[in-house]
Amino acid sequence: MAEDRGTVYRISGPVVTAVGIHPRMYDTVLVGEQQLMGEVIGLEGDKVVVQVYEDTSGIKPGEPIQGTGQSLAVELGPGLLSSIYDGVQRPLVVLRDKMGDFIARGVSAPGLDHAKKWEFKASAKAGEAVKGGSVLGTVQETANIVHKVLVPPLLHGTLAELKSGTYTVDDVIGKLEDGTPLRLMHKWPVRRPRPIAKKELPDVPLLTGQRILDGLFPVAKGGTAAIPGPFGSGKTVTQQQLAKWSDATIVVYIGCGERGNEMTEVLTEFPELKDPKTGGPLMERTVLIANTSNMPVAAREASVYTGITIAEYYRDQGYDVSLMADSTSRWAEAMREISSRLEEMPGEEGYPAYLAARLSEFYERAGRVKTLNGEPASITVIGAVSPPGGDFSEPVTQNTLRIVKVFWALDAKLAQRRHFPAINWLNSYSLYSSSLDPWFVKNVASDWPAVRARAMDLLQREAELQEIVQLVGSDALPEDQQLTLEIARLIREVFLQQNAYHAVDTYCSMQKQYRMLKFIMRYGDQATQALARGAPLLTLANMRAKAEFTKTKFEADFEGEMVKVEKMLDEEFKAMEVAA
Repeated sequence: MAEDRGTVYRISGPVVTAVGIHPRMYDTVLVGEQQLMGEVIGLEGDKVVVQVYEDTSGIKPGEPIQGTGQSLAVELGPGLLSSIYDGVQRPLVVLRDKMGDFIARGVSAPGLDHAKKWEFKASAKAGEAVKGGSVLGTVQETANIVHKVLVPPLLHGTLAELKSGTYTVDDVIGKLEDGTPLRLMHKWPVRRPRPIAKKELPDVPLLTGQRILDGLFPVAKGGTAAIPGPFGSGKTVTQQQLAKWSDATIVVYIGCGERGNEMTEVLTEFPELKDPKTGGPLMERTVLIANTSNMPVAAREASVYTGITIAEYYRDQGYDVSLMADSTSRWAEAMREISSRLEEMPGEEGYPAYLAARLSEFYERAGRVKTLNGEPASITVIGAVSPPGGDFSEPVTQNTLRIVKVFWALDAKLAQRRHFPAINWLNSYSLYSSSLDPWFVKNVASDWPAVRARAMDLLQREAELQEIVQLVGSDALPEDQQLTLEIARLIREVFLQQNAYHAVDTYCSMQKQYRMLKFIMRYGDQATQALARGAPLLTLANMRAKAEFTKTKFEADFEGEMVKVEKMLDEEFKAMEVAA
């Protein structure tokens, strides 16, 4: 391609207007003497509008600008896992080694290590017809993750040659008959979703081991969830629990516009986290994208697309991927800032009119799919939202709620009462429950949907009764309603509360969740009958079996303890019957 050069005409923060170049929409360009990376976001007659991914201080009109003829793309290949990138896939560890803790402008580094050699084992053979998504062979990327090397999505043909061996990502590992070289790595533009063969129904749950999520508000594999979190409500711990315990194989975490100290916490804690499934570091199956609030605003806008493209790449290999975006509010703020620089007509609260469309485009890239090579895989997107002042009526939260099907509402008041996870069971919901019920009936228990519905009903009735209690006190309630409060308290304090730092309680299997809820319902049914026969409420509230049950969730031998507690409960009720 002929060199495309022009000059800077106008500068407004990260938005630069240029003349003399003839790029396409979303092409990348190099701006100024320092060759800062930018992306074309507008074409107006002979003027080109560019958003620059770095600080534009000191650039002046008349400086050169150069078109690259390529869209903003990421390098996809072995070496992504355990990496920490900025919003445009520059490896932060490599940049730190080059220049210390502060990144200089105009510096770039490739997303993958081009010098590292990988042991490639070919599985396809010369003479085979291949198409986009076909598996050529494998590379052992980390101790427990096998990286499948794929034919890039838009290629097809017959393999002329393919050899096992030790290669860098730039080396040619094989060729198609038309001469097209094949490598361990290929590039893909971040704003274009990677193709799939078919979208499947979201009827398999993403199991997280967190009782309030799996038990009451489940998310499907390939589903979308929003988790709004005011400061101090335990949002980061909840996301770490999801990363550690969910049954997704690959985790992509996007720290998009969060405060530097919060992102530092994630960057220091994630590498230290132990993967409970393998015993190795959790980072071995994680990609981190860090774009703090003091980094250039345009790169923050790009970071979400970089993350979802990497997630799609691992999905295409047949893996279940969970993607955490923290937070989509800061991403929307970056869009608002760029929109105002472009002098676009503002929408609600100054956000651009296309806010809802951009959020939809992002969440639409989630899904449980059949890949191009026919394998089942999924991307589950969990977007954290940071509503200013905890106001859920603001545009980002409202537009997110229209798109996602699961809403886990973190509540600062619950966090202040030391109830963790601080997810408000009255404000949260899951629209996947009915489509996931057949899976739960088959794999957990035939009456699981009924047990869950009854638990939710008890919590709802407790909330209504608490309003009366606030006015007249609990002693003024009839005894049957006081018993309802007692049963709901067991659900709240034993089932919904979960200690992320306790070796046993940090993860709870579906079978354990079912046994816990069944015990609470059993206690409720027998206590209601005993109350009708004249048993004192105080005796029912202070039963020894009930007190012992509260400890079982912390026991390594949960099954053994539950058998003892259930037997104790039956004996206590039998003794009451005899006494009556």
